Amino acid sequence: MKLETFALERVQSIWENRVAWNLSESGVHPLKVKELANTTAHHDGLLELELGYPQTNGTIELRNLIAALYAGATRDHVQVTNGGSEANCILLMRLVSPGDEIVFMTPNYMQASGLARALGATVRPWRLREHGSGDAARWAPDLDELRQLVSSRTRAILICNPNNPTGARLTDTELDEICRIAAGAGAWVLADEIYRGAEREAADTPTIWGRYERAIVSTGLSKAYGLPGLRIGWIVAPPSLIDEVWAVHDYTTIAPGGINDRLARIALEPERRATLLARTRGIIRANYPLVRRWIEQQDGLSHIAPEAGAIVFVRHEHPGPSSKLTERLREERSVLIVPGDYFDMDGYLRIGFGSDPAYLESALTLVGEFLRSVGVHAR
Repeated sequence: MKLETFALERVQSIWENRVAWNLSESGVHPLKVKELANTTAHHDGLLELELGYPQTNGTIELRNLIAALYAGATRDHVQVTNGGSEANCILLMRLVSPGDEIVFMTPNYMQASGLARALGATVRPWRLREHGSGDAARWAPDLDELRQLVSSRTRAILICNPNNPTGARLTDTELDEICRIAAGAGAWVLADEIYRGAEREAADTPTIWGRYERAIVSTGLSKAYGLPGLRIGWIVAPPSLIDEVWAVHDYTTIAPGGINDRLARIALEPERRATLLARTRGIIRANYPLVRRWIEQQDGLSHIAPEAGAIVFVRHEHPGPSSKLTERLREERSVLIVPGDYFDMDGYLRIGFGSDPAYLESALTLVGEFLRSVGVHAR
């Protein structure tokens, strides 16, 4: 098994703590432990916690809390993992074999496509397209194209909803049709829903759960909850598949951290969960107008407003590959942003806007200065 370099994660790991200004993150500014465990009972409970092995698939209490978020699910439908990344990893390790095909929504978080290729599968990109104009513009799937891509060899359709990096959300109608197309081939639908709950305007994004007997959710506490350091993710799937991915989990990380599991239970208490999601949405709704005004003031930049997530996917008209442009930005202005070619979408930049507003505006000012010094393609 030979894994290709995961360019996004490698560049972030090297540089995110070395630059002066980091706009590469795709979540909101994280909470502190004292902000989450903010009662005497929670504080004392953490300090009294024995640091032994916890239940390896997640404590019963945590799995019950997670199951309550998905209509008709029980704790037997839930596997707790070390972040959404492990959730995706063990699912693919269980589902994908050499010679399979997967249909992969693009752009997307590229972990799954790299893993699938390493596991011997053929990855067939399914691109979101820009539709409409002005405030009515959105990134949307071409369902006719999906019908052409899916075949008897298709093992799974992989989607990210809300989408990283575009911030697009799939509608109920689109999700139902994706499931119908998958059912015709007996394929699984794996939905990475890690940004669900981080909506900019509307209410909760529709979930894939409950639409199809082979629908699977992977997600976690990193993006919508502002708790990436907990490394708590989960899978929601039919119990028979959960038993099988638990067996794979025995070979990877064995168990989530006991403290992490305990803090996750605090985060998913219904009232606390509502507070955390309200915080995230508040940050996104306050900061997006800042980044939108900045884009509108720049020459050679345009975008479709993200429907969810603290990220904006910006089309640029500046010369050279996006990765070379962002490398120069990092070297000359000490600002880190993500190039579109890390999502197989050269000509775009992903900018995170979940930080403190003053920090965000200062960093964007430097990006604007740099882009003006580069100039745009002659029209």
